[in-house]
Parts: sequence; structure tokens; C-alpha cells
Amino acid sequence: MGARRLLTFVGIAVAVVVVWAVFTTVWLWRNQERVVFQPPAVGAPDPAAARRVEIRAGDGNPTFAYVVTPPVAVAARPTVVLAFHGNADLAAWQVPWAQELAQRSGVVVVVAEYRGYAGVVGKPTYRSAADDARGALAFVNTLKPGRVVLYGHSLGTAIAAELAAEMTAQAPSALVLQSPFTSARDMAARMLVPVVSAVWSRITRVHYDTHKLVRLLDVPVWVSHGSLDLTIPARMGRDVSDASRRKGPFLLVQGAGHNDVADVGGERYWQWLTSAVTGNPVSAAVTELEQKRGRSLP
Repeated sequence: MGARRLLTFVGIAVAVVVVWAVFTTVWLWRNQERVVFQPPAVGAPDPAAARRVEIRAGDGNPTFAYVVTPPVAVAARPTVVLAFHGNADLAAWQVPWAQELAQRSGVVVVVAEYRGYAGVVGKPTYRSAADDARGALAFVNTLKPGRVVLYGHSLGTAIAAELAAEMTAQAPSALVLQSPFTSARDMAARMLVPVVSAVWSRITRVHYDTHKLVRLLDVPVWVSHGSLDLTIPARMGRDVSDASRRKGPFLLVQGAGHNDVADVGGERYWQWLTSAVTGNPVSAAVTELEQKRGRSLP
């Protein structure tokens, strides 16, 4: 009798696991864009510190970007940083960061918006985000830049990395990734159940794989991450940095989470970022944060 009860219990447990795995996989297949792209329900007014420019995505969909210029005169062929924000963010909310970067480094910063965000017509998807990024790059090229640096935060790191991989005629001067994830597959496995990884290639419409791309890109890749990031673990940022064909200094900001790397990192963060976008050597005080690459990360 005891053996029968044990077998019954095991059978029920296995059935529950199977049902949960099937339910989770089907739910993810149907809702993956809603997981990846989470436009804030609230909008934001155009910031006074930026100029809004209307642009066209690669597929012709209208969208926009904010342009932030430094207080000093811009060079004839300036360095332009094209920035892509995270999945629950807005371009307008990134303007203070862009203004600080422009003031410190003398670069022009263009913060792109995605469709489905901030009133931009259309639904955000993996393919539409790529088209929006291409449109933003086309606008940047109208500024006749001497150097183009791609920057991304969170979801924006994957969008920036894919755009960099497309820039075969003229590669970006650097790829700057703040709080990156290794791949969409890894994030799905972490957020849901391990079985998702086994069927990922069959169910996914979201193909981000930054870990794979940086191994191929002949571009300096600079990575920063907060040690207490609960959204994307710091070990993913370290893995992306380690995999890069051309490694820039990895900046681990102790005590920072997912959205406060700049605030917690303070001066050392800004020195690191300024070096990344200008191509100037990073100071010893910053490279110190490369710290013990063998150290385990969460």
C-alpha cells in the first residue's frame, strides 16, 4: 500500500510538472512580445534639454528620437552616440543621462524611441525594433558623424548589438552595453522553466543572442553591470564581456541594481563611459573595478 501511494504521488508530481511545462511554453509562445516589450502606460513630455526629430524606421513606420548636443561647439564630423533604452523605459526618461554624457564628453547623443512607446504608432516586436534601430541609424548618418558609438541598456543592449552586426560597411567605433543579457533564450530559461531552453528554437520569435554576436564583432565592446541586479544577473554581463572578440574594460558597480548603475557608480561610471564613447584610455581608478575576474557573480 505504501508503494502504491508513493507511485501515485510520483505520478501526480510528474503530471503537474508536465502540465506546468506545457502551459508555460504555450503561454510564452503566445505572449513573448508582451514579455520582452513593456511600454509604460504613462507618457512623458518632450524634455527641454533635447531636440525631438521625427524619423522613419527601416520599414517606413514613423517614429522619433531626441538629440542632445554638448554645450560647446560641435565638431564638423562629431562623435555621435546612438542610444537604445530598456523594455519598460522611454527615450524621454533617458535625456538627463544623455545630457550628462554630452556635457562630459563633448559628443552628440541620439536617444531612439521604439514603436508602441510614447505614442509612436505600431506594435513593438523583435522585427519592428530592428527596423526602428535602422531608421535611427539612418538619421545619425545624416549628421555626418566622424565616429558612431552604439549604446544600449538592458533590452537596448540586444538591439544595439544586432544593429552593430549589420553595420558591415562602416562598423561602429564602440559598442557600449549596460546591464546586458546573454541571450533571450537564457532569460526565458531563467524567468520560467528550464524546459523552455530545449524547445526555444521552435517557439521563439525573439532571436536576441548578444553572447554570440560579440564573439564575431570586430568592435570594442564595453560592458557595465550592477552587482545587485535582480532583473539581469551580473554574471550575464561578465559572460558577454568575456565572450567579446575585442574587450573593453568591464565595469562592475558594487551595490547597484538594474536601473541605478550610473547613480551608484558615480564619477567612476562617468569616467568609464566617457572613455568608452571617446576612445580615450580609461583611468587606473576605473580599471580597478575590473576587479578579480575570477570572482563569482550572482
